[in-house]
Amino acid sequence: MSTVDDGLSTRVYRYISIVDRALSRVRDEDLKAPEGKEILNLVKSYVSDSKHYFSLGDYITSLSCIAYAEGLLDALRLFKLVSFDWEYPKVRRVLVGGTFDIIHPGHIYYLSEASKFGLVYAVVARDSTVRRVKGREPVNDELSRLEVINSLKYVYRAFLGSEEDMLKSVESVKPDIILLGPDQPIDEGVLAKNALSRGFNVEVLRLPTKYKSDIASTSKIINKVLELYCK
Repeated sequence: MSTVDDGLSTRVYRYISIVDRALSRVRDEDLKAPEGKEILNLVKSYVSDSKHYFSLGDYITSLSCIAYAEGLLDALRLFKLVSFDWEYPKVRRVLVGGTFDIIHPGHIYYLSEASKFGLVYAVVARDSTVRRVKGREPVNDELSRLEVINSLKYVYRAFLGSEEDMLKSVESVKPDIILLGPDQPIDEGVLAKNALSRGFNVEVLRLPTKYKSDIASTSKIINKVLELYCK
């Protein structure tokens, strides 16, 4: 991750969201002039580049790219080649959590869905927590699991959870939304009530469906490996 402060990265993310939302209201077919279509394609390229550099933690380059995109898009608007209004949405923080042991498509689905709500902060369970909750050792230790999750493009920031108090993560991030996985054994109402008791009014949601795959599960992957290679 970049060493740039959290305030700058949040502002860049918001900037990208504003331009991306405006771009979504522009239709290619409304642009009759070939030059206008070329400029719109440049806007799309700059937005894509900005998202890419943001995912790498290079917020300065990301900022440069999105600024180019905004300028070109605004020029199209001022020349009345496209029509839209700038909107300024609030950047929301989304808290997710899990063991994230053997990464599979189910994890990617969970994190990608979370990213649709805002910046994703991922809590990675400690080794001691995995032993206590699941009754087994994790395949990968906590630092390895943290490194993998931090490298995924849908995750803004990942960190190790508390071994004693799961609400410490809520206090640290101050999320707008907590998104639970479909199988996580946590009651949404109880979690929201406990967070409120600490002074945080958090919207607790649950991912309604699992990823459609027979092997989108760490335990199933382990069993499959045992079946194939440990007979």
